[in-house]
Amino acid sequence: MLSFEEILSIANTKNLSFPEAFLEKQSMDYGEEVSSIKKTMESRLMEMRHSVEEALCSKPSGKIVPNTAYKIGQYQEGNQPFSGKFIARACQIALAVATYNASMGRIVAAPTAGSCGILPGILFAAKEVFSFPQETILEGLITAGGIGAIIASRATLAGAEGGCQAECGAASAMASGALTYMRGASVEAVAHSAALVIKSILGLVCDPVAGLVEVPCIKRNGTLTSLAAICSDMASSGITSTIPPDEVVDAMYKVGRALPETLRETSLGGIAATPTALKITESLKAHTPDIK
Repeated sequence: MLSFEEILSIANTKNLSFPEAFLEKQSMDYGEEVSSIKKTMESRLMEMRHSVEEALCSKPSGKIVPNTAYKIGQYQEGNQPFSGKFIARACQIALAVATYNASMGRIVAAPTAGSCGILPGILFAAKEVFSFPQETILEGLITAGGIGAIIASRATLAGAEGGCQAECGAASAMASGALTYMRGASVEAVAHSAALVIKSILGLVCDPVAGLVEVPCIKRNGTLTSLAAICSDMASSGITSTIPPDEVVDAMYKVGRALPETLRETSLGGIAATPTALKITESLKAHTPDIK
């Protein structure tokens, strides 16, 4: 079972960064050269960038949710966002990519299709606003991948098994760790930023209206970019999770398993069971044969 403790041990023993330690661990476990793994991640980053560009240019819409990302862009032009330039831009990208996924656009599951906007939102907004070099963005993606791998190993990344805390929550934790690494904080801070995020979304239910990852999924992609950023700031400042990061992930899994079936991607509870959601579902069933 993969753990933060193990990655941190490798990093501290060999004086490696978080992404370097994760790559070494992957190489040892799977017998693949670090250079080969890194090349694969470079390819994923290119695909992610392509999805961002396509999403922002094509203004896609889903079956339920129209394109709304452009509204955040227009808002920034005439206002100084309370959330700041970086978060507003990250939110815009996240909304665009999540909507692009809903319109059957090609995306990188990060870690899932329903949570695909959060990580690219954070990475590419950081590149734009803070002028991080491409190599740093790649290392941020590898850091995020390491955090996602730990969550997948110790818990789950499936909303059907663990609720949205396992999808959008995990994506926010991954993005937060990536930011913390990119800021130049310690390997311990990377782990704690992820833990701070997870503690903040424990119990987040998976309740997609009509079974589609649009409502409330797309807007969660947007809002959880802010959580990733503030938890990164907290961890980078030296604030730590009182509960060790691995134990936090373990708790997330137990909470997810304790959620009733109605709140685990069945569309039987939460937002999906509201009167308006039920009307939307019935309307879609009448016009879309593949909606059950």
